[in-house]
Amino acid sequence: MVKIRLTRGGAKKRPHYRIIAIDHHDRREGRPLEYLGTYDPRQEPEKVELKSERIEAWLAKGAQLSPSVASLIKRKRKRAAAGVA
Repeated sequence: MVKIRLTRGGAKKRPHYRIIAIDHHDRREGRPLEYLGTYDPRQEPEKVELKSERIEAWLAKGAQLSPSVASLIKRKRKRAAAGVA
């Protein structure tokens, strides 16, 4: 089963995350099948970049979203609907 989840990067106490598609048995820092976006919680407002069409393609193939990625996608869609960049 493929999961869409976060992988951590950045320095100590300065996290930066990539949104990836990866086999659910692989470790957090394992080699991903595909990079699907980024998330930077330190910027104001937090910066989320998504490859929406690729995420939808993985979901159509049966991939599962992690709770944190599902939350990020939901917040991104909410902001887009409100007209905020």
